[in-house]
Amino acid sequence: MTLPQTSRSARPKPQNAASLAEQAYDFVKREIITMRLRPSEVLNEAELMALTGIGRTPVHQALHRLVHEGMLTIMPRKGIMVRPVSLDDVLAIIDVRLVNESYCVELAARHAQAQDFEAMEALLERSAVCVAAHDVEGMMDIDREFHLAISAASRNAVLADILRGLHERSLRFWFISLSEPHHLEDVHDEHLELFRLLRERDADGARQSVQRHIEAFRATLFNRI
Repeated sequence: MTLPQTSRSARPKPQNAASLAEQAYDFVKREIITMRLRPSEVLNEAELMALTGIGRTPVHQALHRLVHEGMLTIMPRKGIMVRPVSLDDVLAIIDVRLVNESYCVELAARHAQAQDFEAMEALLERSAVCVAAHDVEGMMDIDREFHLAISAASRNAVLADILRGLHERSLRFWFISLSEPHHLEDVHDEHLELFRLLRERDADGARQSVQRHIEAFRATLFNRI
């Protein structure tokens, strides 16, 4: 499996004690998603403390939060390990996304307001810049934000919360898929099509578009895992 080449995340800059655990969590999670912390790698708390400049307790709290979210696994007598990449996991996530996102975009096509379309359009402009620069991490962030913007436009907070969790669990797999040639361009084009259909209030067309988008993600992963 060939992965996109990335540099290590910038060291977090702690500002106050209350935010240390959150900063440690964000840093370690980013390292996992972008494969700088590799699948099956056993983590060393002391090394993470040195890398982040954050103390033992906040780092420990961050790691156990990531265990709870399924990104890390506790190995008896070994420590905490980055959870291996599982095709079964992502296929299950994709199946759930197909059902929920199809409904979400139908709602968004009916209920989106002007500010929702403005937010999506701004993201698409940033996306074009990332494609031109082949900015894998930037595109990953924009993809998540774009789907969250659609979720917000659905005006269904419960559905949006479900989809936020599914997108978070998809990020590492999404990053893997970016090593496929032309995938950044394909994702940008798929987002443009979906945006056009949403703005035209074409609920059925938007549903079919997001289904193609998710199925393309599935097909790309089959080539990478």
